[in-house]
Amino acid sequence: MIAGHEKAVAQFKGARAAGTLHHAWLLAGPRGVGKAHFARLAATRVLADAAGPLVELPGLETPEEHPIAKLVAAGSHPDMRWLERIENPKKPGVLFKNILVDQIRGLAELFEMSPAMSEWRVAVIDTVDELEASGGNALLKMLEEPPANCLFLLVSHAPGRLLPTIRSRCRRLDFRPLADDAMTSLLEVQLPSLKEAERSRIVARAGGSVGRALAFAALDLAKLEEAATRILREGDPTNARRSDLAIELGRRGAGERYAAFLELVPSLIARQARGLEGPQLGRALDAYARSRELAVLAPRVSLDPASTVFQLGGILASVAPRPVP
Repeated sequence: MIAGHEKAVAQFKGARAAGTLHHAWLLAGPRGVGKAHFARLAATRVLADAAGPLVELPGLETPEEHPIAKLVAAGSHPDMRWLERIENPKKPGVLFKNILVDQIRGLAELFEMSPAMSEWRVAVIDTVDELEASGGNALLKMLEEPPANCLFLLVSHAPGRLLPTIRSRCRRLDFRPLADDAMTSLLEVQLPSLKEAERSRIVARAGGSVGRALAFAALDLAKLEEAATRILREGDPTNARRSDLAIELGRRGAGERYAAFLELVPSLIARQARGLEGPQLGRALDAYARSRELAVLAPRVSLDPASTVFQLGGILASVAPRPVP
């Protein structure tokens, strides 16, 4: 099911129907709005229609019972590769910081062999933002000289950071934050047991990201948001509030909640900034820039989670109203 991205679906399907399906598509937009889901549906539909029988559904969905859909769901379709960060064998349970260049080079094997199920082959990279520099150059060579009947679907949360030469060789589909009604529909499907009041509260806080909404429900992020918002609005003169957060998110096993917190802080500051003016607005804009920079840097260079959360707490506190002398 794709809700809220009807324009992207229409553009992709229109290109297929016209016989002008570009070999590389850049799926660009905020995290958690459905880009990877779109990529999986699009890849499945292209491979299913190519292998037959043709799917008659109007959107991009393919019936679950279709043999190609079953292969894709099992990750065993011989003509498809899904690239994402993999586990570091030297650190069990820890992913590499980037998608490795060897993973990109491994795509050559896919394109050098004859297709097994139809004439089409598909590669999805989730996300292309996470490529090593050498991996970006290796990908560029493939995009410059694409094999026949190949499809690249490149998921990107920050397309502006990609090599301009990669962007120029892709057709871009923009994915924007979802409207509240689309969010509600998706949550009704994903979390049918969620009470209406709780669903409405999550939709209001998720900023149009169904991924963030699901994280709110699964990781109890509401508690983290309340603690961060309190610092943002009231400050933290004794450092006690940010210390509590640092202890909670620095514990072993808190990795997913820590990662979600890194995304949460900039969005909270941005939301708060909309109602500010004067010096406080200036502090909020500066805090937003610093929090975004730290949120991106921390996982890339493996900064200590507790120290990072404490630092983010200080950035939140810098936005709070200053006492009148």
